[in-house]
Amino acid sequence: MKFLAATASAALLALLKPHPVLGATVPVTLDIINAVGAPDGFSRSMVTANGTYPGPLITANKGDTLVVTVNNKLTDDTMRMSTSLDFDGIFVETANSFDEGSSFVTACPIAPNASYTYTIPLVNDQTGTFWYHSQLSVQYVDGLRGSLVVYDPEDPLADLYDVDDENTIWAVGDWWHNTSTSMLVTYVASGIVPVSDTGTFNGVGRFNGGPEVPFYVQNVVAGTRYRFRIINQSARNVFTMSVDSHNLTVIETDGTPTTPMTVNEIEMLAGQRYSVVLEANQPVDNYWINAPYTGGSPANNLNQNATLARAILRYQGAPDADPSAPMSLGPAEPGLNALVEANLRPLVAQAAPEPDINITLNLVVTAGRAQWNVNNVSYLPPSVPTLLKILDGANSASDFNVTENTFVLPANKTVQVIFPPSDDDEAHPFHLHGNNFWLVKSNTTDVINTANPIRRDVAGVGAEGTIVRFSTNNPGPWFFHCHIFWHFQAGLATVMASGLEETREQVHPSQAWDALCPAYDALPANLQ
Repeated sequence: MKFLAATASAALLALLKPHPVLGATVPVTLDIINAVGAPDGFSRSMVTANGTYPGPLITANKGDTLVVTVNNKLTDDTMRMSTSLDFDGIFVETANSFDEGSSFVTACPIAPNASYTYTIPLVNDQTGTFWYHSQLSVQYVDGLRGSLVVYDPEDPLADLYDVDDENTIWAVGDWWHNTSTSMLVTYVASGIVPVSDTGTFNGVGRFNGGPEVPFYVQNVVAGTRYRFRIINQSARNVFTMSVDSHNLTVIETDGTPTTPMTVNEIEMLAGQRYSVVLEANQPVDNYWINAPYTGGSPANNLNQNATLARAILRYQGAPDADPSAPMSLGPAEPGLNALVEANLRPLVAQAAPEPDINITLNLVVTAGRAQWNVNNVSYLPPSVPTLLKILDGANSASDFNVTENTFVLPANKTVQVIFPPSDDDEAHPFHLHGNNFWLVKSNTTDVINTANPIRRDVAGVGAEGTIVRFSTNNPGPWFFHCHIFWHFQAGLATVMASGLEETREQVHPSQAWDALCPAYDALPANLQ
C-alpha cells in the first residue's frame, strides 16, 4: 500500500540485503506502530510493522539466524496496545522455545514502550515460504502481518524457474474497516463471526461501492518462468488462486519441497502457503490473477465482493490497462484441474512413523455463542505462560488449568491426532507451532496415506475427517489451534506439551524474557 512509502522503501532496502554466507546473522528491526492507511480506499488507524500493510518482507538463507527486534510503539488505545510476534511455520528447537512468540504459551506479550528481541536460528536445513503476525488475541486483524522467505541456495527444484525474488511474493489477506477489538465485542454478543470487508492482494483491494483502488500489477517477461510464493495471511478467509490462461505448478507446500504438480487453481486456507511456477508463455497482454474468497455470509457485510479480490499479470510490452477479459472467479470449469491436497507428495518420500499415542479431538461450537470447544474444553489463555509453569516444575495435566487444554506428552514419541468427520461446513485450518506434521489423511479424501504423505503445518479439518502425526523429539509446549483467529479467540485451541523434564533441562530463558510477564501484568487493562 502507498501510505508511509518512504518508511516502507527504507525498510525493504534494509531487509532485502543479500545473504551470501550460510549461517549468517540476519538483523531485522520492526517498529510496531499505529499508522493511518487505506488498503482498499477506506481510511482507518491500523496496527503495523514499520508503517506498512503487509509488513516488510523478511528474507534469510538456509542456516541463517534471524535476530528480530520488536519495538512496541503503539499509541492508539482503541486497539490492543501490547503485542507479540509469531513466525508461522518456522521450526523452533526446544532450547529456543522461549523465543517462539506465542502469547501465554511460550511468553508474555510485549508491553507498550518496550522492546524485545527474538533470536530464531533456522534449523534442520529448513527453507521455504513463511510469514509473521501478532499472536495476541485477534490483533493481526488490524494489520500486523508480513511475509518471511528462507531461500535455499541449493534448491533441488531451481531448474524449474528463472525468477524467485522479493517481487514474486503474493500475500493475500482479509481486510476489515472496523477494529478487531470492536468486532470482538460484537462477536461475543452475537456469536456471529465477523465477515471481512475486503480481500487484499499484496496490500490492496476493493469493496462494493468503494473507490477503484489500482489493482496490484505483477510484471512478467514472455518466455520466463517465475516462482510465485503465495501466502494466505487471513484471519478467516479461504482464497482460491488462479491466473487466466496460465497453469500453476506447485513445488512447495508450507515449507516442504513438493513433487511438481500442475493445476489451474489452488484453494488456500488461512495460514497456508504454496510456491508455484508460472511460465509466461501466453501472448503479450494483461491477464487477471483471480483471488476470490469465502468467509461467512456476504449478507453480514454488504461491502464484501469476492470478485474484486484480484491482481493483474502484465507482460512486458502490454498496455498499462486492465485486462479485457471479464472479472471471473477463476477457470470456466471450476474444479476440473484444481489442486487436491490429498494428491500432494513430498519431493523426498518419507513414511509417517507408526503412532505411539493416539488423541482424538472433537470440535464443537456452542450454539449462538462465541465459544468453540475441543473435547468439551474452550481454551482460555492462562495468566502464567505454559512454558513458565513447566520451568517452575509442572509435571502433569493436573498442574495446568483445565481451560488451558494442555496435553502432556512424553518426549521422542509419535503422536497421532484424529479429527473425526463432522457436519461443520467450514474447514478449520489447524496449525502446529514450532514443528510440522505428516498429513496422513487429508480432509479432501477418504484415503489414509502413510507411505509418502506431505508434511505441512496447516491443514483443514472438517466434514471428511483429518489425521495428522507429529513427533515429540523436539520437546516443548507447542500451540495447536485453528488459524481462523476468531475461532482461536473463542477457544478452538490446545497446547501439545511434550517432554516436560527435557524442556526444563534445555530451556534457559534470557533476562529480557523473564521481564516480559512482570511488565505486562503491571499494565492497566487498557494498555494490555
